[in-house]
Amino acid sequence: MTTAERPLEVMSPGQMSCPGCGLALGMRQVMRAMGKRCVVVVVPSCVAVTTGPYPNYTLGVPAFHSAFEIAAPTAAGIRNALIEQGQDDVPVLAFAGDGGTFDIGLQSLSGAADRNEDILYVCMDNEGYMNTGIQVSSATPQFTWTGTTPTGNTRRKKQIMEIMAAHRMPYAATASIAFPEDLNRKINKARQIRGTRFFHILSPCTTGWRIREDMAVKVAMLSVETRVFPLYEIEDGLHYTINHQPRGLPVERYLEVQGRYRHLKPEQTAVIQTEVDRNWQELTARAARSGIDQS
Repeated sequence: MTTAERPLEVMSPGQMSCPGCGLALGMRQVMRAMGKRCVVVVVPSCVAVTTGPYPNYTLGVPAFHSAFEIAAPTAAGIRNALIEQGQDDVPVLAFAGDGGTFDIGLQSLSGAADRNEDILYVCMDNEGYMNTGIQVSSATPQFTWTGTTPTGNTRRKKQIMEIMAAHRMPYAATASIAFPEDLNRKINKARQIRGTRFFHILSPCTTGWRIREDMAVKVAMLSVETRVFPLYEIEDGLHYTINHQPRGLPVERYLEVQGRYRHLKPEQTAVIQTEVDRNWQELTARAARSGIDQS
């Protein structure tokens, strides 16, 4: 690959996340696709740790650190201010974690989506409140170990993509650090759309998921190939497109490499497999109803 062919690096090396952090890899891929002409909003979370406080800031674009629960309306305010200044070609991107999206920020995100604010919102989902001690969130899957669910989470993971689709917003998509071409294509597609665009990126956490520092991409790949985290797009809240046909590996392949599932009993694994199968069937049914060729 020549120098001219290499992706534009917007995120500097030496950032402050844990070694092998899947969230940092995802942010890097998103920023490569966005380029240097944009504004970023971050909130208190692993996202803020990764971008770093001054003078260790790692993103090569202007950024605004907002309160935890208002990533979406903050991005909307900045975007509208840019439009008033005649800079309507500058996109505004909000990064938040699952805590700031599924839980604390859900109301303000819903309001922004309802108003169809012209922003890109990226949820970096590491399935827990990781930088404050690995506490459970509503993004934490059932039976998962966390610091506050030492015997396993009793609740099922909130279906955030279904919630966002219900807003009938222009575009929503899942993406994975293990499939960078798909992620890059989706970001570039979203940049051509006006209105609220939502991304859900599963972000393996080496610390909270109890995996080795070199395992984040492999675990992300297994989440897709076991159908735990399928890759798809939703347009106008109605039209579903599956972007990758998973191999359909047994869910054990995904669970067995993570220490947070070491306590699972066979009957719990079977429950997880049933849930994954049901979610996949529902997704494929929605895609079929969309009338789009999924081949």
